[in-house]
Parts: sequence; structure tokens; C-alpha cells
Amino acid sequence: MRVLLASGSSGGHIFPALALMDSLKEKGVNVLLVLPQKCRGNLVLAGQPDIKYISSAPLSFNLSAKSIYGAYSFLKGAWEGLRIIIKFKPDGVVGFGSLHTVALLFWAWLFRIKTMIHEQNVLPGRANRLLARFVDRTALSFGRTRKYLRIPEARMVVTGNPVRRELAVVPKLEALDFFKFKEGKFNILIAGGSQGSQRINSVCSAALASLSRKEDMQVVHISGFVDITVLEGVYSRAGITHKLFDFLSAMQYAYSVADLAICRAGATTIAELQRFSLPAILIPYPFAYSHQLGNARVLAELGAARVILDAELTTEKLKAELNELLADPGKLISMRRAYAKLQVPDAAGMLAQEVLNFRQCAG
Repeated sequence: MRVLLASGSSGGHIFPALALMDSLKEKGVNVLLVLPQKCRGNLVLAGQPDIKYISSAPLSFNLSAKSIYGAYSFLKGAWEGLRIIIKFKPDGVVGFGSLHTVALLFWAWLFRIKTMIHEQNVLPGRANRLLARFVDRTALSFGRTRKYLRIPEARMVVTGNPVRRELAVVPKLEALDFFKFKEGKFNILIAGGSQGSQRINSVCSAALASLSRKEDMQVVHISGFVDITVLEGVYSRAGITHKLFDFLSAMQYAYSVADLAICRAGATTIAELQRFSLPAILIPYPFAYSHQLGNARVLAELGAARVILDAELTTEKLKAELNELLADPGKLISMRRAYAKLQVPDAAGMLAQEVLNFRQCAG
């Protein structure tokens, strides 16, 4: 069986595609992943075989040199996608969202190749809203996404959001040793997304520096490239034990060591928090078509997370939330247990089985 996977350029699209790729390869499936050209050089993809890249650029409808170039790149990428499909001859094509996947799924539909899309967020993106109308199957991370898609119930399935296989829970002592942390302290993970967030960096570091009993805390802060020198100074002056990273690939250690996460609410982050049952304070990114707010509300309604809107994020507000949670360990235990209500076993395996069902349909 030959399966083509198509993904956008963000980690929220690429990570579940890679997880499905691994699962399908374990089952003897020949898999090819197609990505936008801008993904070349991505650290996550280093050493990954079976990847093709096609032209892409943002589309806009105003008359300008940029919009003309975007249209040209889209059409060029569509042509390159057609050539890939003709050469690879897939039995199925699976899209993971974004405009970059539309042409590939259109060609598959035109050639009567079985098709499926996967929606990572609660609120589906514009590309997947369009594609859901004609693909054979739509896989969802959250059941509540059904109400946003005007397609028959029988064409939807809730699989959860696949997480990379290397993100497995490691023993707490092993995670502490990875960061050279001590036992018996309260460990906080701060992450502002794949590019970092200056707002989260500055507010979180200031809030932590203003807490009492800072000697009882240990912080893992994944900051991006811009603020790392400034943050080093803030934490050092405050006397907070910390490890700073501009990027951390071994996130399994960060999630396993943490007692609380402060982070954005991208679909991949939500799935990873779920895997590690990690209590969180979520600060949804405000410029993502409300995707992150919808994701955050899932965990907040379960009782697994607190939500602070980006516009309302201040040092005082975050400090108050932290003080409340630190003063009552029972609340953190309840937040961790709340994840049991949302568990989806082996999302990558369930999604792979949906793909394998294409072969039975063809037979």
C-alpha cells in the first residue's frame, strides 16, 4: 500500500503527520510526506527520509506584487503536486490542514484516490472546512468539532491528535537528572510555542521572580532565540534554579519533570499535555482564528487547566494564579486526574487504521 501525506508548515500540522508516518511504516506501508518548500532546513525534519517539497506562498486577494507571486507559487505547487501523485501512484492521500494541502487533495479526488483529512483543532481551519466537503473521511482530535462541519456524521471519526512516539513519559528521577535538578522541589515548564513568545517570556519571568520561596522552585524555560540572554539575567538575579533553551527537541524530559506548565494552546501542545496529564496555565495565542482559545477551553472545562487570555496577561494576574496553585497541592492533583476524562488511546494507531481501511474499500 502507498500513502501520501500532505501537511502545512507549522509544527501543529507536521508533528501529527510524522506520527502517522511512523505508525504506517510499522505496518509495512510505503509513505511519502509532502511539505511546503519553507520547511527545508527544519530541525525536526533533519534526517527524515521520504519527504518531497513543493512551492508555496500565502494567498491574498488584493492586487499587489506579493499577491501575484502568491498565486504563481500556489499554481506552481499544484503542478508539482500533480507530478508527485502521478509518479508515486498513492492508494490514499491524507491531509493535515493548511492551504498547502488543498491542491494535492483535489488531484487525489479528481483521480478517484481515497482521501482523508485530519483536523487538529477544535475549530477547523478554512482549508479543512473546504476539503471536508469532498474527502472520503474526516478525522477529528475533538468530538465537539463535529458541529462546525456540515458533512454527514458517518464521514467523521474522532481519533485524537497523534503525538510523536519519542514523547513518552520517562521516570521522574531520570527527568530530574536530565536537567540536573534536585528532588523535592516544584518544577515549572514555560514554553511560548515553536518560535517563542516575548510576551510570555517577560511576564512569566517577572511573575516567578516576584514569588516568595523561590528557592523551592526549578524552572525549565523554552524561550526562543530572542530573549534568552535577558531571561538568564532575570532568573539569576532572583536566585531561581533554571534551565533555559532556545529550542528543546527532547520535550519528553521537560513534560515528565514538570509539575505545572505555562504555555500556549496549540493543538500539538494540548495533545502533549494530555499525554503527560500535566496541569497547565494556558495563554492562547490571540492571532490564530480563535483556534487556540477553543483548544484551551477543552482542558479548562475538564478542570485540567486554567486559561488567561493574552490581552489579560499581567505579572500580577499570573502571580495570583501561581500563588493559588502553589498554596494548594490538592488542586494540582485534581487537575492531573481530570485528564482521564479525555484520554484517547493510541491516536496514531487509530488514524493509521482508518488509512488501512482504504485498502479494504478498494478491494
